Amino acid sequence: MVIGNLVTDCHIFEGDGTHPIQEENVQILYEPGLRQVQLPVEVQQWRQDIEAEQQRRQAAGERYAWNNPRFAVESIIVSRTNEAEVPLVRISLCDADYYDFLATSVNLDEPLREGEPATLRSQYLENADPVTAPAFLSCSFGVNVAVETGPDRKMVFARRSVIVEGHNKARWNSSVNEGLAAIHDVPEDGSPISLRAVAHRALREELGVQDEDKAELELLAFALDLRNQQWAVFYRAVLTDLTAEDLVARRSRGIEDKWEHERFDFVPADPDSVLDFILEKDPTEWTPCGPALFYLALVRAAVIARDGNRSGRLDVEAAERRAVTRLATPAARP
Repeated sequence: MVIGNLVTDCHIFEGDGTHPIQEENVQILYEPGLRQVQLPVEVQQWRQDIEAEQQRRQAAGERYAWNNPRFAVESIIVSRTNEAEVPLVRISLCDADYYDFLATSVNLDEPLREGEPATLRSQYLENADPVTAPAFLSCSFGVNVAVETGPDRKMVFARRSVIVEGHNKARWNSSVNEGLAAIHDVPEDGSPISLRAVAHRALREELGVQDEDKAELELLAFALDLRNQQWAVFYRAVLTDLTAEDLVARRSRGIEDKWEHERFDFVPADPDSVLDFILEKDPTEWTPCGPALFYLALVRAAVIARDGNRSGRLDVEAAERRAVTRLATPAARP
């Protein structure tokens, strides 16, 4: 996705922010224990090395990564209803774990064999459609939420901690994000996995937003982080009754996953302010999908402001052009 002079590694697979994707039109196909992701031989060795290292760290009393059960994405297929052409999304998942993720996504550019140039990226992703990549390359499915406070209209930006695993440590990202995890997100009653429930879990664990708080959630898009081969779903959340000050106070009292982020910034939620915040930073300070999520959240807010008229998208494009001009001519900034 391109935003002004920023070219991101985010591929928007479905959704443009003008209208939400209806939750009832998203089907997640998963049966616990039915299929386990299959790793190539070279990747199996990397995984064994990762497991051994994490066990060593645990025994030594050092910080280590817990191997929580999660999912690999076998496929995401989008179709349309016959008349209204409303998107229908079908997601197929199989069992994987966190060490599978570390062995694949983190090692995409490592040589598969010593002395040879082939990597996972060159062998499976280059000159191929990354959407149809083998499941073992997609051992992560993240729910990302752009949060706006209601009374004071602030957009919430989060900077990830330096101690998180993976490529995106110390980078600016969505307001909150959580990867689907079997231990948390598979309902005990056998009902389907709910992406909305995962979004609520992310809001609670990372911002202290409780189920009793009013959070207007809309599913905006499905996207693929091409740099790390990670699927993501984008939500916009408006916290009707909570201000930026409320969120700061709640975090100060302790929340479940406070360690995952080292900083939060609260920016006026108008397009000019948000786009200035995004474009003024060095591109390397952003996760691949963070800017794309906030852009689509701006589009959705602009469309709502125009009573559902899609031309609200053009309002955001106009603000984008103004932000690029301000960036090129600092004297023009207010």
